[in-house]
Amino acid sequence: MRRPHIRNVAVAVAVTTAATSLAGTAFAGPATGASHAATADASAASVVSAARAAAVAHSSATGVAQGDELQAEDVMIDPEGARHVRFTRTHQGMPVLGGDLVVHLTEKLAYAGVTRAAGHTVKPGAATSAKLSAGQARQKAASAAKGDAGTAELVVDARDGGSALAYQVRVSDSGTAESGGSSTVVIDAVTGKVRSNTPDSDAFLSPGLLDELREHGEKLDPAVGAGSQTAGALASSSASAAARYPSTAHGTGKSLFVGQIPLTTTRTARTSYLLKDPTHWGTETRDAKGQELESFGRGKKITTGNDVFGNGATTSRNSAAADAQYGVTKTLDFYKKTFGRKGIENNGKGAHAMVHFGKKVANAFWDSTCDCMLYGDGDGDMFKKPLVVLDVTGHELTHGVVDATAKLEPTRVDAQGNQYGEPGALNESLADIFGSNVEFATNNAKDKPDYLIGEKLGLDQKFLRRLDHPSLDKLEGTIDYWSPQVYDAEVHAGSGVSSHAYYLLAEGSGRKTIGGVKYDSPTFDGSTVKGIGRTKATAVFYRALTRYMVSTTDFHGARVATLKAAKDLYGQNSTEYKTVDLAWSAVDVTAANTPAAHH
Repeated sequence: MRRPHIRNVAVAVAVTTAATSLAGTAFAGPATGASHAATADASAASVVSAARAAAVAHSSATGVAQGDELQAEDVMIDPEGARHVRFTRTHQGMPVLGGDLVVHLTEKLAYAGVTRAAGHTVKPGAATSAKLSAGQARQKAASAAKGDAGTAELVVDARDGGSALAYQVRVSDSGTAESGGSSTVVIDAVTGKVRSNTPDSDAFLSPGLLDELREHGEKLDPAVGAGSQTAGALASSSASAAARYPSTAHGTGKSLFVGQIPLTTTRTARTSYLLKDPTHWGTETRDAKGQELESFGRGKKITTGNDVFGNGATTSRNSAAADAQYGVTKTLDFYKKTFGRKGIENNGKGAHAMVHFGKKVANAFWDSTCDCMLYGDGDGDMFKKPLVVLDVTGHELTHGVVDATAKLEPTRVDAQGNQYGEPGALNESLADIFGSNVEFATNNAKDKPDYLIGEKLGLDQKFLRRLDHPSLDKLEGTIDYWSPQVYDAEVHAGSGVSSHAYYLLAEGSGRKTIGGVKYDSPTFDGSTVKGIGRTKATAVFYRALTRYMVSTTDFHGARVATLKAAKDLYGQNSTEYKTVDLAWSAVDVTAANTPAAHH
């Protein structure tokens, strides 16, 4: 189906620029054939050079100080001519946490503005020197995260208004990360204080929610298909494939949640098929065999002799694998068809997933250290089945997209692993927004698209979260509207603010039935919002994420980012721009109540 016209929609073209150490640079412009690809490297180099020079020349605005060096992470060139370069920075050779920024340029490479994470000078005091040794920092990190500490690296911690010399340590087999994953611990190099202890994986279900479910005595038992113990008919293309291997094959998945589905696989021999999709850059699902693996290479390859994976029931280990592979490829399809994004990191590489992760793990994760999706089988008690439903996969892989772009982070994590703060809540919200869009893009009759998250999990309230009226989620206490208290809300609860703004932008306020689901979206001030449609709303939020959000962006920052995106796409006098403003006002995020800087 042809999409409605959007002015200046960005299409990404992945390139690699060796001269500037850029991998997977994103060119947000219409594809123009070979000539565009041939000039991409040179264009990226010149844009990065101009942006770096502009950052130094406009240091009062960008915060770039003497001793800083900027490393380009992403280059975006828009159809209307604007250029954007996303940088991380070091200070005197030390990585700066919370020092990321995006420099905006005109078509003629003149400075046009900056979006920065830290609103202050990021260098530590001139007299500051480490009082802890690297060994002492490793010991403190291991104690804090209850695991095995790796190398301690000196960094400047510029997050949350700080500018401290610190050590950053990755701790594996962490007792403070769910299922023994890794954590990143930051130790103050002067005082020895633990500045942060953050799990490296992003779990779909938070520790607080799991406790709440146990307290309620809920048994999450999502319905599956009837199942089939027979393999079924082979796909004809597989049966007649050429004798040259490996080759692309067209197999069948008998999944738990979406019935029988087509899967593109790899034929490795006459009667051997691998669950790896050559048409999606080698996207592959493997079996963790009940181990808590954070290395995809250690997962067991999933093969069959007939190109049929699963039987529609949990009696086959490959049923969950079929769901996972289907969900991952459909998520990749959504990002590529909608935004031209080639893979989670926009670098033309496939995504990875591992099913049967750990023993009795009742969760699913995006793991940045593994760069893959991890799915537990459930604990057999509270959660009966693997968490491989479609919107969970779309949600978690979107965390990977955020990791590759704005890198939104929580402002704090408690001892139980619960995360807090608006940037982390915005991350969760974007994962819900785009996860919902994966359902709409897939349009599978056995998992009908909606603005509900986790509606197939078997919860008593019939969903986990919802975008139209977030506070109907009583389990997580999700919030409809912004208030000053939201800045330190648990991230899933706080996510309702921006999710609600998105829904209002897309569909508007009041009652509506979409795909058989009834919605009734309220507003803070009783105002009426008329939506601009899901396609345009999604384009605005994606452009805002990739160009105008940074690691510390909060809800008021998200409002500004989406307004800038709407201006780029539709013009400042457009209905779309005005509706973005109305949608945020309807959740009480306005220019007038913007808090004093948190940094």
